[in-house]
Amino acid sequence: MKTIKPLHILLFILLVLLALAGVSSVFPTDGVMVFGQKISFPNLETYFSAKGNEKTDISKIVALADAEDKITDNDTLKPSADSLIKKEINYTEVNDPAIKLITSIQYKDSAKSALYNFFESLAAVQSDNKSIRILHYGDSQIEGDRITDYLRQKLQTHFGGKGCGFIAAVPVTQSVGTRQSWSDTWDRYSIFTAKDTRVPHNSYGIAAGFCRYCNYNDTVAVKNAWLKIKTTQGAGSLVASYNKVKLFYASTRKKTQIQFLENDVLKNTDTLLTKGNFNIKQFDLSQAPNTFEIKFQGKDSPDIFGLSLEGDGGVMVDNFGLRGSSGTFFNQLNLQHLKLFYDYLNTKFIILQFGGNTMPNILDKTMAANFGDFLRAQINAIRKIAPNVSILVIGPADMSIKDGDTYVTYPLLEDVRDAIRLAAFQTNCAFFDMYDCMGGKNSMVSWVDQGIAATDYIHFSPAGARKIAVLLYGALMNDYNNFIQKKNNKNL
Repeated sequence: MKTIKPLHILLFILLVLLALAGVSSVFPTDGVMVFGQKISFPNLETYFSAKGNEKTDISKIVALADAEDKITDNDTLKPSADSLIKKEINYTEVNDPAIKLITSIQYKDSAKSALYNFFESLAAVQSDNKSIRILHYGDSQIEGDRITDYLRQKLQTHFGGKGCGFIAAVPVTQSVGTRQSWSDTWDRYSIFTAKDTRVPHNSYGIAAGFCRYCNYNDTVAVKNAWLKIKTTQGAGSLVASYNKVKLFYASTRKKTQIQFLENDVLKNTDTLLTKGNFNIKQFDLSQAPNTFEIKFQGKDSPDIFGLSLEGDGGVMVDNFGLRGSSGTFFNQLNLQHLKLFYDYLNTKFIILQFGGNTMPNILDKTMAANFGDFLRAQINAIRKIAPNVSILVIGPADMSIKDGDTYVTYPLLEDVRDAIRLAAFQTNCAFFDMYDCMGGKNSMVSWVDQGIAATDYIHFSPAGARKIAVLLYGALMNDYNNFIQKKNNKNL
């Protein structure tokens, strides 16, 4: 057997390196397109130049978020209905005009009236017995209740309200305030990335998806299934202090019995309805439970659109983190079915936070503009069934793509942002520019360096999500304060 000498290995490595250097010298620096995919090859000049990532200074933005986050609310302050209209919410005044500009909510004109219906409802909520609802739709950037949980804590502290609101029966990821478990036959059915071909209808509910513990064709044998929800203090005491659970479901074709257990004690036994695609079963609690469980038994599974953990009155804020979605699904839903949810929940404010998932597919300015058209169609679909609901559209965060050995902002991200803003203004929505709020071009690199964004250069870390939430809340309350001042001055 011939022995391989070290010198032979060294020569082989040198020959491979020379071959790679040769390819590098002739390979186009901009790469080549093969079957619609861009293929790049390292360039020697770029490699040896040791070019670092271009970074944006975000120090003032981070300092502002930290300053606002230090403002603590006294949970015991509950202003009377008479004083509420005069109450202004604390937030940090911004002295730097440039920073104030990029962290403010934008409107199509100087009237800035797009959110007035919501502000009116918010100012009066403590004088009403019924809660008002805020729905926060977004992609994986808000998954697990990120961003939403901070808005909920602050709004419930100032205006009342308890509970985390809507949760899926089987979540993709656990949220801050709850820990969920379930039996092993559950499955998810959704429409927010593509319509599930197993579903014979378009009534997907308020979260554009639902859960079942057996498929539509399996109605012969009796099945048993269960859901268990444990409440934690991770999202604050108000979220954990709900006193009712509502189960939203579509009817079953076969008789289905349910049991409700509170802290492992059986509290309720009932049978689900066998008619209608919008049904609600409410369970009233004797106290804020540590855990509750719902058991199902029958030959068919209902479409379970979700559960709502609620208190009495105040503000409810729901998180709908739709992983992989671009937000262009609303006009595929049964809108009259969706309207039943919006009306029942007394929805006053909808936040739409999308755009990130479309970026890899945007190849030119025309495609960016087209996405704005698609989003406008979704907002118009919502307007048809909820014409008086205020809507805030949030643009995409900065996202980085690898360019050689460096990370740079996605090409055309600003074009997509501009198209989203135009769609918002054309449909009388307000707009929050998360890209500029982060610091603009190449700001994601700085967020990653400071540990407030993930190393995928796309998502925020939990700490980063909180900073964005703080800035968003501050901007929202700034405009609420302006509304209150105008109202007190009889200018509205």
